[in-house]
Amino acid sequence: MSVTIKDVARKCGMSISTVSKVFNDYPDISEDTRKQVLKLAREMGYQPNALARALKTNRSYNLGVLFVDENTSGLMHPFFAAMLNAFKAEAEAHGYDITFINHNIGSMEMTYLEHCHYRNVDGVCLACVDFYSAEVAELVNSDIPSATVDHVFNNRPCIASDNMAGIRMLVRHAAELGHRRIAYIHGQRNSSVTETRISGFYREAQALGLPVPEGYVVEGRYDDVTTTRKLVTALLERPDRPTCVLLPDDASVFGAMEAARAKGLVVGRDLSVAGYDGIRLTQSLYPRLTTVFQDSEAMGRQAAQRLIDRVEHPNTAPSELVMIPVKLIEGDTIADLRGNL
Repeated sequence: MSVTIKDVARKCGMSISTVSKVFNDYPDISEDTRKQVLKLAREMGYQPNALARALKTNRSYNLGVLFVDENTSGLMHPFFAAMLNAFKAEAEAHGYDITFINHNIGSMEMTYLEHCHYRNVDGVCLACVDFYSAEVAELVNSDIPSATVDHVFNNRPCIASDNMAGIRMLVRHAAELGHRRIAYIHGQRNSSVTETRISGFYREAQALGLPVPEGYVVEGRYDDVTTTRKLVTALLERPDRPTCVLLPDDASVFGAMEAARAKGLVVGRDLSVAGYDGIRLTQSLYPRLTTVFQDSEAMGRQAAQRLIDRVEHPNTAPSELVMIPVKLIEGDTIADLRGNL
């Protein structure tokens, strides 16, 4: 027979109400009482009943995560894997489970909002999706609490990496090493991440007096080696070919290396490149990749905290932008051209 809350209360010599408050994290319980109840509950093998808890609190203690990866790398993508793992750990530390939101339940199709209602989630985190789609707008504007990663909606908390600062750091670093012809291959234009980085590239180039010829800023795809290889090849075939190419992310460096190798060029000597994300794998490359480190774990933790705050304190939780700082990692893939000036 399973251990009940009444059994725990009897063992502790306390009222059922007091023990219930401990299990539900009420603030009017002393730390000594909390520790005593939790210790005895563990020793007795007490397992809280999720359904009973949901009925009592009118919450499911389930958070939805909307993660739609067009490039099919899914949870194997190092940046998003680290972010979502941190989100999961933080949610679980607060007593929440997570459910991935999609279009299908078996053979039944539904919208993101319908799936959230079907799973009865308390809130939803939008981490990787086409933020400009009508279906996403429907979800964000619904009565379900939400938080976003790297895209700002009105009256919703957003956790964002400082993309403007990151791309400007890369342009400035390349310029300080003597590069004047700097091209930029960016990702798809379906999120504010891409738009912010494009704006940052042009702003820093203008501030430094760097020319940006037509065709130097090209739309590519995130996490797509094949597309990057083709675009870098096209840039290398220009009569005014760039000396440095900024890439949409770290994984794209493999495409750039393939393009350079096909032309008999060496990355870090004949062609300079820089990535974006700071994932561990590409820091093991030779030459070591110059990139911008994004703290994906901090982003995941903050996203969970802000969403849970929104769920538990809907009238007081702030709808603010939380900006996570980035850091330039100076590797060896941008050649020093200052001696050639």
